[in-house]
Amino acid sequence: MERYPEKPREACGLFGIHGYPEAAKITYFGLYALQHRGQESAGIATVGDKNITAYKGMGLVPDVFKTANLKRLKGETAIGHVRYSTTGSSTLCNAQPFIVHHRKKSYAVAHNGNLVNAYNLKNELEEKGSIFQTTTDSEIFLHLFVKNLKLGFEGALIETASRLKGAFSFIMLTSNGEVVGIKDPNGFRPLCLGKLNGRYVLASETCALDLVEAKFIRELDPGEMVIIGENGIKSIKSPIAAKRTFCIFEFIYFARPDSTIFGHNVYQMRKAHGRRLAEEAPVDADLVMPFPDSGTYAALGYSEVSGIPFEMAMIRNHYVGRTFIQPTQSMRDFSVRVKLNPVKELLKGKDIIIIEDSIIRGTTVKTRVKALRELGVKRVHMRVSSPPHRFPCHYGIDFSTRGELIASNKSVEELRDLLELDSLHYISLDGLLESTGMNNPGNNFCKACFDGCYPVEFDESLSKDCLEKI
Repeated sequence: MERYPEKPREACGLFGIHGYPEAAKITYFGLYALQHRGQESAGIATVGDKNITAYKGMGLVPDVFKTANLKRLKGETAIGHVRYSTTGSSTLCNAQPFIVHHRKKSYAVAHNGNLVNAYNLKNELEEKGSIFQTTTDSEIFLHLFVKNLKLGFEGALIETASRLKGAFSFIMLTSNGEVVGIKDPNGFRPLCLGKLNGRYVLASETCALDLVEAKFIRELDPGEMVIIGENGIKSIKSPIAAKRTFCIFEFIYFARPDSTIFGHNVYQMRKAHGRRLAEEAPVDADLVMPFPDSGTYAALGYSEVSGIPFEMAMIRNHYVGRTFIQPTQSMRDFSVRVKLNPVKELLKGKDIIIIEDSIIRGTTVKTRVKALRELGVKRVHMRVSSPPHRFPCHYGIDFSTRGELIASNKSVEELRDLLELDSLHYISLDGLLESTGMNNPGNNFCKACFDGCYPVEFDESLSKDCLEKI
C-alpha cells in the first residue's frame, strides 16, 4: 500500500448485532458493505457460553474470512471492524476488535476515529502499570474501562468516555452478551441503530443495514451510548455533550453514496455540491466528466445546472486489487493507467471539465492531466466540490501534517499552473455549507481541514510520528 495515497483515508467501519442466529455471517456482510471505510484489516468477535472468540486478518473482508473461519465464530452476538491506520502501523497486532480478559470476564472493542489526547492517556496508564499490546489509540479505551469497573459497568463506561477527547465511535462486546455503542460528544463520525427481525444492529452507515435487510431506526446522538442486552436497549446521554461538529468530509468523500448520514442522503448531497459548483464557476466546454469514482455525483449535479453533457470518459478497471504488482521505473505511469483507461474518441480535440471531490497531494491529478493532454484534449478545466484542504486533520483522517497538503501554501492560481490546467476552481466554503440544505450548517460541521478552526483542542506538539509510536 502506498505510504501517502492521493486520496485521504478514513479510520474504520463498525458493525454489531445482538441476539441473532449466525451473527458472525450477518456481521461479515455488514463489514462487506463498509469495506470502503477500511481496507487494511478486518475482524469479527462473537460471544457464546460467556466466551469471546475472534478472528481477524490483514486485507479485504472476503480475503480474511472464509466459510470455515466464520463457522468457528459461534454465538448469536457479534461485532466487527474494518480498518485503515491513522494512528498505529498497519500490522496484524493492530487489527480490531481488541479483546482483554479481566477478572473472569472478557471485553472486545472496535473503534472509528482518533483520540487527540491518546499520547497523554497512554503515558498516564503506563505510569500506573498498564501494558499495551498494540500501537493504536483504540486500546486505550479498554485499559481505562477495566480500571473504572469499580464504578460498576455503566459507571465505567460513562467515566471512560468522559476521559476521551477527539473523534470516537465505539462498539463494545462483553462476555455477558451485551453490545454497547458509544459516540463522542461532538458526533464527528457516523454511527446508526437498526433492527433486524426484532434484534438490534449498530453500524457506521445505513448501507450496511440495507445489505442485511435491517430497518434503520435512528443515528446515535452526539455524546450518547446505548447498551443492548437481554432486556432490550438502554440509552445514556452524556452530560458533557458539546455542539455538533459532524465531519463534513463524510458527505464529500468518505460515506457511500447510498447511505444516509446525519439525516441526509449522501448521493443527493454530492449532487447538490456539484450544482452549486456550476453556479459559482461556469465555463464553456464540450463535456463534464469525473475520474471514477471520485467526483461522479458532483459531476452529475454540475452537468444538470450547466447543461453540458455528462460523460464517463474514463473507464475504471474494477478488478485491480491493492496487491497489484508495482511497475518498474520505465513503466512509472503504468500503475495509474491500469486503473483508468480513457475513451479516446470522446476526448480528442475536446474542451473538458473534470469534477473532483478533493485534491489532497496532487500527484495523481498532475499525471492524469498530462495523459489527457497527450490524447489531444484541447482544454482541461477542473472544478472541485470541496474547498482547498489547507489544514491537517486530527480527528481520524490520514492527513495530519500541513506538508502533505498541496493547497496549504499555494494559491489557486499557483495550483492551476502546477497541475497544468487551463482553469481551476474550488467550491466556496459558504457554497458548500449552503448546498447541504441543513439548518445552521456552519454550526453543524467540523470544517477544520478548510478553515483551521478545530472544535476539540489538541496538543500541537504531538506530531503524526509521535502518535504512531503509541
